[in-house]
Amino acid sequence: METNQKTVNASKKAPASKKAYEFKGIRMAWLVLVISYVVAMVIFHGVFGAGSHFTGGDNNNNPIDLMGSIYKGGFIVPIIWTLFLTVAVLTIERLIALMTASGKGSLVKFVEATRKALDNKDLDGVKKLCDKQGGVVANVVGATLQKYKEVESDSSLTKEQQVLGIQKALDEATALEMPSLQQNLPVIATIVTLGVLTGLLGTVIGMIKSFSALSAGGGADSAELSRGISEALVNTASGIATSALAVVAYNYFTARIDKLTYSLDEVGFTLVQNFSATH
Repeated sequence: METNQKTVNASKKAPASKKAYEFKGIRMAWLVLVISYVVAMVIFHGVFGAGSHFTGGDNNNNPIDLMGSIYKGGFIVPIIWTLFLTVAVLTIERLIALMTASGKGSLVKFVEATRKALDNKDLDGVKKLCDKQGGVVANVVGATLQKYKEVESDSSLTKEQQVLGIQKALDEATALEMPSLQQNLPVIATIVTLGVLTGLLGTVIGMIKSFSALSAGGGADSAELSRGISEALVNTASGIATSALAVVAYNYFTARIDKLTYSLDEVGFTLVQNFSATH
């Protein structure tokens, strides 16, 4: 009795260990934003605002190097850096997530091997391929294959009902997996625009300060004028860099997801067509 109980417990734990490799990703992007803001403020004031970058050792004076000039970019700079760090962290997170979703081997080879196994009516071979590959495509194929076997053994269903059952299982499994692939992409897409707009805001504020310096007393205060121009240029550069990283990351991940989706459609179509042709 005790041996049987251990066997039951072991069988219950097996599925959990089988999916232990899966990467769930960051589910609270706002927390990344908060931590990035703290890091950006520490770097901005602690490193770029250090007295060694300014005349007289006081960051209220004129800068003597690039770091000091960046510090003079004003309060918008750490906000843009917050967006930049957020994109950087989410880019790394999405890279890991999509690498895990692709599985352990080549997706192209997996799809080809699966199609060959189905053509040979080797369902056990397909199951072994899924267990070996892992990832989103293998999970969907595995769930659909399970339904394939269920409807195949159910003689009370018509062929049309069996095919619809397999197609429904495929659609449901795909719908469950897709949100994990697209997780945090809306945040990156938002920062594509937000980075440029925030940089533009900083540019406008800097130019306002510059024109104010020019109009003061009919002459130009060189210190105030240079500070305003520095603020405008630093914010422009920071905003462009942030948006550039975000748009490259977003387009890359979108292409990777499209590739995974194509593989899902190809294998799913093969499964459904194989059942229709052989039953």
